[in-house]
Amino acid sequence: MKKIGVLTSGGDAPGMNAAIRAVVRKAIYHDIEVYGIQHGYQGLIDGAIEKLELGSVGDIIQRGGTKLYSARCEEFKTAEGQQKGIDQLQKNGIEGLIVIGGDGTFMGAKKLTEQGYPCIGVPGTIDNDIPGTDFTIGFDTALNTIIDAIDKIRDTATSHERTYVIEVMGRDAGDLALWAGLADGAESILIPEVKDDFDDVIDRLKRGHDRGKKHSIIILAEGMGSGFEFSKKIKEATDLETRVTVLGHTQRGGSPSAADRVLASRLGAYAVDLLIAGKAGRMVGIEKNELVDHDILEILNAKHSVDLGLYRLSKELSI
Repeated sequence: MKKIGVLTSGGDAPGMNAAIRAVVRKAIYHDIEVYGIQHGYQGLIDGAIEKLELGSVGDIIQRGGTKLYSARCEEFKTAEGQQKGIDQLQKNGIEGLIVIGGDGTFMGAKKLTEQGYPCIGVPGTIDNDIPGTDFTIGFDTALNTIIDAIDKIRDTATSHERTYVIEVMGRDAGDLALWAGLADGAESILIPEVKDDFDDVIDRLKRGHDRGKKHSIIILAEGMGSGFEFSKKIKEATDLETRVTVLGHTQRGGSPSAADRVLASRLGAYAVDLLIAGKAGRMVGIEKNELVDHDILEILNAKHSVDLGLYRLSKELSI
């Protein structure tokens, strides 16, 4: 293999640039040319492809976002769109492709692999919702962004003796809410994987109020619905003064943490190793701090699960 491509797709995540850097430098170390594809699969269809050199990825390991930009592409879900992408790969002599993103990104990689173009997926999403890996690139940074915000909100919640509902990202997964809530001592954590009883949340608030507690923090995963609607229900049930903070896209930005930089570097380099070894249709990941790879189709058919042990612990510690 003499030429490979790399792209990022879907939602951006801190550490994607570190992964791009690892792909480029590991490949060049093995005398393989690397071509960056801008704007994900849309850029592949449009031929937005450029050769990357060592200097192309200098000074990006500490930057959030993605140097190659990202976009979602409905056209690539069609056979016609995929053929346009294949035509561009052939035109540029690209023999293998590394894609960095989430499950939608991996579906595109699966389609290309089925049509003869070896692809390796690297999990990059703050949601941490990809099976087959303990952590995804961007999760640790987003988690620390959330924790920093909660710390600040708790200061004002204490000062004004209020209940705060903090809505965090995660799509249909509760990892960000669960880890952030446990790390910051939230009174209640609501995640899609556990259909918590609303009455239990109210009981916890009332018990805390009865023993003199003047403020509370409730973490709500976006997969559970609107923080504003939940806040109204709390107000109606308890008459406690309640405020809402939706952290939004602040969670996707910022300089990646050390953990994400190291994870991205390891996964990006390992993806190159797999292409060199002749593997295709695989996703790289990390389990118990060991690099692993799985069949992309198995990953797409698997269901993400949250650590219920952490959830039970959060309940025990927030009595």
